[in-house]
Amino acid sequence: MERISRISVTSRPALLGAVVMLTLTSASVATADDGPGPFGVTADVAATRPMARVGALFGADRADNLSGGHFCTASVVHSPHGDLIVTAAHCVSDTGTDLVFVPGYRDGKAPYGVWKLGHRYLPDGWTKDQDEDSDLAFATVDDVDDRPIEAVVGANRFTVGTATGATAVTVIGYPDSGEAPIRCTNKPTVHSRTQQRIDCPAFTSGTSGSPWINGDGQVVGVLGGHEEGGLTDDVSYSVALGRDAAELYKDATVEP
Repeated sequence: MERISRISVTSRPALLGAVVMLTLTSASVATADDGPGPFGVTADVAATRPMARVGALFGADRADNLSGGHFCTASVVHSPHGDLIVTAAHCVSDTGTDLVFVPGYRDGKAPYGVWKLGHRYLPDGWTKDQDEDSDLAFATVDDVDDRPIEAVVGANRFTVGTATGATAVTVIGYPDSGEAPIRCTNKPTVHSRTQQRIDCPAFTSGTSGSPWINGDGQVVGVLGGHEEGGLTDDVSYSVALGRDAAELYKDATVEP
């Protein structure tokens, strides 16, 4: 089933042309352990602080009435200002809708607050043509009580250049039919030169934007891409994170 987001916002100018290597997150020097098993089994996520780095997206009009209102998933990734989340481009590309992010969302509650999205960074390939190879986006979130979100829940590191299937990853997301996140660990496989896939059951609508996190706490994929994440609940996709993803991250973390 296609994981179509009901809400999605502003685009950025053309990405930088040079190859960008992110020294903080370079997979060429990173070694990653496999995530927790068993592989290919979907289970509920425990309400722990590290899991609060993943949360749900809502329309801003649901900020005071969260129950049943989430439509996509996002996660906090490390940035110099501590204010950045990553998700799928198709989740945040509606230019007329204000959105909020709720880390650690569960059962209608926001244990770590409700965070308003600020600027959204989308590739030109998505904003112009909805190219499935560009289905990746970043967004800043406004501070709450003068604290950036990373200071509250921590962050995983956005990592480019990881060989698909080098290690297992854990996918964490919010099906829109439920009020708590689910998780599944497996080894991704190559779908095409620009796309990767993973076999994990029950990742239905709402899980678009789910991070693929390896054992070293690195985000090496984001659920989306091919068919906006996949046409069935049991097979999900991600853009292969390479040069374009690195350039988009740089665009999102450099002062305007």
